[in-house]
Amino acid sequence: MQSELKRTEMLIGTEGIERLRRSHVIIFGIGGVGGYALEVIARSGVGAITIVDADSVEESNINRQIIALHSTIGKTKVEVARERIHDINPDCEVRALEMFYLPENADEIDLSCYDYVVDCIDTVAAKVELIRRCNEFGKPIISSMGAGNKMDATALKVSDIYKTSMDPLAKAVRKKCKELGIRRLKVVFSEEKPIETNSEYIASNAFVPAAMGVIVGSETVKELMSVV
Repeated sequence: MQSELKRTEMLIGTEGIERLRRSHVIIFGIGGVGGYALEVIARSGVGAITIVDADSVEESNINRQIIALHSTIGKTKVEVARERIHDINPDCEVRALEMFYLPENADEIDLSCYDYVVDCIDTVAAKVELIRRCNEFGKPIISSMGAGNKMDATALKVSDIYKTSMDPLAKAVRKKCKELGIRRLKVVFSEEKPIETNSEYIASNAFVPAAMGVIVGSETVKELMSVV
């Protein structure tokens, strides 16, 4: 066993470590939430990770995204993330897909190849399409809801989409799931009422997206322990 996973093994055992090593996770979106989810998944010893994102690192990302540094500005997020994962776990098999996932190109990704799907997409249409396909194919998925315009990192909850509140993104996803007949969806959301700003942009900070991402990542790892 890799020596860096000894302390993890103390909690989950040798079999748990082996299950994670055999797992293949795909994560959509590696921004404020997705980057921290990816960090947890990589540091837990997951053996194969596919990352999907079309963006490059911008200066405005530095306040909340773990892969955003002055040294990474202008680089594609998937390449920066790939290098980071390999620096954490050189044995991890990493596939980087520089694409903006949409209903129009969703067929390019075969979800049957993966043990677990992590949804950290911001766009409702793309998010719902991914959720719909996972539901259709019986693939386990966890979805992050809105982390913007929030200040209370202790207000985060793991729940079903139909038990969410105080979250505009969750409301939109919930409505679409109901229309599609999707009966359940595991999500991480915030019970905090969004803070109103006078900007056209969504406000953010260093801690709420990070906390949400860590929870998403931890739930993914725990789910893998039971499904792989």
